[in-house]
Amino acid sequence: MSPHSTDPVVRPVDIADLPQLMVLNRAAVPAVNDIDDDELRTLVEQSVAAVAVVERGHPDAVLGFVLALPPGLDYRSENYRWFSARGDRFLYVDRIVVGEGRRSRGIGALLYDAVFDAARARGATEVDCEVNVDPPNPGSLIFHSRLGFQEVGRQATKGDTVVVALLARAVDAS
Repeated sequence: MSPHSTDPVVRPVDIADLPQLMVLNRAAVPAVNDIDDDELRTLVEQSVAAVAVVERGHPDAVLGFVLALPPGLDYRSENYRWFSARGDRFLYVDRIVVGEGRRSRGIGALLYDAVFDAARARGATEVDCEVNVDPPNPGSLIFHSRLGFQEVGRQATKGDTVVVALLARAVDAS
């Protein structure tokens, strides 16, 4: 079977992708926090898994992306700091975004496959993330549950304006 020109493929994020990542990120607020160009560039540079999904025939059109951070960074995210307090053998998914109209097509799973590959390569024991429960993001909770993530805590963030479920999945889990 030969690949179709529209089959999704995974590739590393390139600095040239930053404008597209900003558009995708802003469209996904409040499921992810809004950040500026400099913050996004810094996150991409600090990520050990900065991965985009594109269509095979259109490698410059980003359909979705993920940024996963290693432990030990000086990063002000309340959620990153929560996971850091639990240990130092994790990979933290700071954001995973799939473009509107592209969801439920396996793109998120492809992005997480890349994250788990990076986690295994680094010797991480788990992949961590959070999902909003207030404001609610039920689709993301269902998606992460299907991938085997389990809730390991909850916390109010952003001055008690957001409540998140803190999720983890062992790297060796299938």
